[in-house]
Amino acid sequence: MTLHRNRMKRGALRRRAKDISLVLIVLVCATLVLWSWDTSPTSAFLPPESHFLKLEPEDRVERTPTALNTETKDSSYSSATPFVNKEQSKEDPTDNKDTEEEVEEEEEKEEKQVEKVTDSETNQGKTPIIEEEEGKEEKQVEEVSVNEASQGKTSTIEEEQVEREVTVSEPKYQKTPTSKENKLEQVKQEVDAGEAEAKTTHIKKTNSDPEKKTLTTDEGKTGQFVAKKDDDSSSTARIANQACNYAKGKWVVDNHRPLYSGSRCKQWLASMWACRLMQRTDFAFERLRWQPKDCSMEEFEGSKFLRRMQNKTLAFVGDSLGRQQFQSMMCMITGGKQRPDVLDVGPAFGFITPQGGARPNGWAYRFPETNTTVLYHWSSTLCDIEPINISDPLTEHAMHLDRPPAFLRKYLHKIDVLVMNTGHHWNRGKLNGNRWVMHLNGVPNTNRKLAALGNAKNFTIHSTVSWVSSQLSNHPGLKAFYRSLSPRHFVGGEWNTGGSCNNTTPMSIGKEVLQEESSDYSAGHAVKGTGVKLLDITALSHVRDEGHISRFSISASKGVQDCLHWCLPGVPDTWNEILFGMI
Repeated sequence: MTLHRNRMKRGALRRRAKDISLVLIVLVCATLVLWSWDTSPTSAFLPPESHFLKLEPEDRVERTPTALNTETKDSSYSSATPFVNKEQSKEDPTDNKDTEEEVEEEEEKEEKQVEKVTDSETNQGKTPIIEEEEGKEEKQVEEVSVNEASQGKTSTIEEEQVEREVTVSEPKYQKTPTSKENKLEQVKQEVDAGEAEAKTTHIKKTNSDPEKKTLTTDEGKTGQFVAKKDDDSSSTARIANQACNYAKGKWVVDNHRPLYSGSRCKQWLASMWACRLMQRTDFAFERLRWQPKDCSMEEFEGSKFLRRMQNKTLAFVGDSLGRQQFQSMMCMITGGKQRPDVLDVGPAFGFITPQGGARPNGWAYRFPETNTTVLYHWSSTLCDIEPINISDPLTEHAMHLDRPPAFLRKYLHKIDVLVMNTGHHWNRGKLNGNRWVMHLNGVPNTNRKLAALGNAKNFTIHSTVSWVSSQLSNHPGLKAFYRSLSPRHFVGGEWNTGGSCNNTTPMSIGKEVLQEESSDYSAGHAVKGTGVKLLDITALSHVRDEGHISRFSISASKGVQDCLHWCLPGVPDTWNEILFGMI
């Protein structure tokens, strides 16, 4: 009996020990699970994210121009749909201007109002396309997005996602293992952390690629991911220099200016812009030099420019302000001296004075020592304009908002550096005086939103910039720039209502331009997400009100001042210095 009792006691003790062991095991497992939950990111317990299900937060979506469903006879280009406002803008107040060479008007208040509405809608995640045939257009937008992705283009949304992934990385947890389970858990954490670090490093290396690291150039600045190299300080210095924001800085007096003589550069400079040939007596404005805030701007030398542009072509395409920049460049290259050896190659680009015309629609000159060509093509609205009835001299002209100028479609393969601009011709006076009729998809425009000139201008800028960007892959050596708006300085009225700009002391003295974004909203957002860079000159030119031709114009009527065009030498020389630094 005693033996039996002892066996029963030992059996009960074994069962109790097993129960206690099970309880302890459960407690240990529960503790490990809770500890793992606290120290692991929530995303580790979620299924992998699918791009088919990923939602895009509306507050960070940056829409890019998308393709229109256009059917045109010319298949050499595809037009793009730029930003279009969703509200009807005010009617353009400049309805009575009808002369081609008078000072152009552009109501800045209307532009700002139109552009604010555009920005507001973009931030709300609205697709900026014409609200016709929505189903077809949405499908086309998806196709364009897929095509762009296949070509290696990075959208703004993807860039922001990369930034977020680089910035937000999971921390490494370090804990001294006290048991076999803890040791295994720590090894697992170290492996996970190593994979996350490798992924982050890969992203940073990808963004350090010189071809992919430039950001927000449409806002007048070149922000970059800078990969620090302790063993290569020269590389870091070079990257930092590339990040120079030429739009920030101030004007300083430089007694070594100007770069050429306004009275001697007669071979290239029109007399109506050479203020030294007028009755103006103060020329202090010629001695001002632009000094960027965080870097030094490369000194312009004609010989250095020609060597840099050897066997290449620089093309200015735009309005009369673009022509001023072209003539300024020719004077800067030659130092304002006569160059009988420079060749007129205008006919090679179709620049021939038409029968009964006053001048050709452009000029082109070649410097034989380096085979460098500099040209200008007149395109005041930066879109294709063609007569509706060729046989009728009084015919209306189709103003194709969704087509780039025919000159670019025909000669882009011959251009290595392209500078585009438009702005001041977008007013009712110009449209009515030139019999321009807005067209879209090859037919007269019926979209009420695009009837507003501010919307039509923004549409055209986005469309042409997007088309040029789409051609960059076909022309790997091409560098394309869009120059922002040159400001007007009329005080007390407009050009035909007594407006003046008589100031001879520049408002720029002692002032710095420090804004982050371009004053030309439309230009800044047109280049965003494209391969076209912004030549941002608006703010730095705005503080140079004394540099205009003013009342000294030799071609204007009495009482009419030119507060739009600039004296040369003058402010446009700085535009070319910045361009020289950027190429």
